[in-house]
Amino acid sequence: MADHHEASVTLPSAPVSVTAARRYVTSVLAEWGLPTDAETVGVVRLVVSELATNAVQHTMGQSPTFTVDLRLEREERLSIGVTDSHPRWPKRLPPATHQDNGRGLLIIRSLAAESGGEVSVIPTPEGGKTVWIALPWTVPVG
Repeated sequence: MADHHEASVTLPSAPVSVTAARRYVTSVLAEWGLPTDAETVGVVRLVVSELATNAVQHTMGQSPTFTVDLRLEREERLSIGVTDSHPRWPKRLPPATHQDNGRGLLIIRSLAAESGGEVSVIPTPEGGKTVWIALPWTVPVG
């Protein structure tokens, strides 16, 4: 496997795009030689699903598209970013808040913490933001 891989897709900010984003990520990871049934691929699909859902739901129609970026560096670190053009940043809710939504970032932060990864939010030059999650990654031998 190469030292560095990158892939990106831009999708319309619509609910059907969440499924398309998951499928895209699964396909890319398979192209990079990662087994699609691996537990970590399931984690990546969940992360992408949550980030894409946030990009669709919380931009309130002010971001016509969102972009999913994947970067695999030296078979050590997988970074997943979802970018939208809405200027509002995600809000961290307290764990005790009882709501039906607003838990996507909490789920992502928990997954990152469990695997030794990290979450960051970076502004884009256009005034939007990218939510990144970086996970340690090893390619299964076999």
